[in-house]
Amino acid sequence: MARTVIDLDDEKLAEAAEIFGTTTKVATVNAALEDAIKRRKRASFLDWLAEGGLPDLTGPVEDPTHQQGAA
Repeated sequence: MARTVIDLDDEKLAEAAEIFGTTTKVATVNAALEDAIKRRKRASFLDWLAEGGLPDLTGPVEDPTHQQGAA
């Protein structure tokens, strides 16, 4: 792990710590980085799906409560 000196906005750091439930600056920054990465990966995956990434899974969805031939 690299050691880096950076200036942080104390108010944003405190708010992020509250959101992530972290108690140290290191944990808060790492949680925020992980969250940002996961959000971008999810967004990319959703874009891929929207562009037809799984063509065999698209089409009409049948409602299981309306079975044909049921009386």
